[in-house]
Amino acid sequence: MNNKQLGIIMDPISKIRIAKDSSFAILLAAQARDWQLWYMELPDIWLQEGKVVARMQVLKVQDDPTQWYTLAEAEIVPLANLDVVFMRKDPPFNFEYLVATYLLEQVEAAGTLIVNKPQSLRDANEKLYTAWFPQCCVPTLVTCQTTQLRQFLAIHEDIVIKPLDSMGGNSVFRLIMGDANTSVIMETITQNEQRFVMAQRFIPEIQQGDKRILMINGEPIPYALARIPASGEFRGNLAAGGTGKGVALIDRDYWICQQVGPTLREKGLILVGLDVIGDYLTEINVTSPTCIRELDKIYDLNIAEQLMETVEKTL
Repeated sequence: MNNKQLGIIMDPISKIRIAKDSSFAILLAAQARDWQLWYMELPDIWLQEGKVVARMQVLKVQDDPTQWYTLAEAEIVPLANLDVVFMRKDPPFNFEYLVATYLLEQVEAAGTLIVNKPQSLRDANEKLYTAWFPQCCVPTLVTCQTTQLRQFLAIHEDIVIKPLDSMGGNSVFRLIMGDANTSVIMETITQNEQRFVMAQRFIPEIQQGDKRILMINGEPIPYALARIPASGEFRGNLAAGGTGKGVALIDRDYWICQQVGPTLREKGLILVGLDVIGDYLTEINVTSPTCIRELDKIYDLNIAEQLMETVEKTL
């Protein structure tokens, strides 16, 4: 068989919303190139006698919200038989995810391209990795200690606290000086000072949206999806009720992309979503960045096709 073989590790395809699912956009673009698609979920992968194999199924997709996929019978296939594997499992980045990156590193060593690079998935925590680019960020604290969080709150008076391993705005708190819930929020989110959390100075420009900027091999798509918080809400995440609005990148956005892009390229992070609020970088999403479908629809783009061109050149 001459056509390329693409595997994807993702959450159950039966439960996705294809109008918003970037993994689905990638699958459509690969299929349009006559690539063979192979579907698997995280528990389908294992290591045996030094080889990583998976229970996987040939997948066909179509852009139809009533019937968007068909799967063939499962086969046991070595992952090294594939040309490329997309690791698109959503966070949390838990121990099972960590083990999967080690297994995928074995596959990479056998010559298969993994998107994104397994070691870099481990290195680049989506919240914490912004610290490598302090010139782009608001004042930030990462700690387990509630005393330090209180001092940070006293200095900045209005802060956001979030865990380092979640997505979609889960367990993100805004704290304003004098809030009667301060102690319980700090105790809960740090699990009584046993878990690291990130605190950042609150950025009021969130009301204009939390911009998702997609980067392909270190270069930005020229439009972002600004996720506008719902009324009475400070989180822009679409999963938290935010609404998406297309915006062109501005000079500050391009500057942030220039600061971050070369490092992403160097680390084999081919598809990344930067989150920018106002003038500041707040997250670097490397596990399963989204918003491809929304931006394609608003601006008549084909971002996944650009991505596949990059993947093909890398191969």
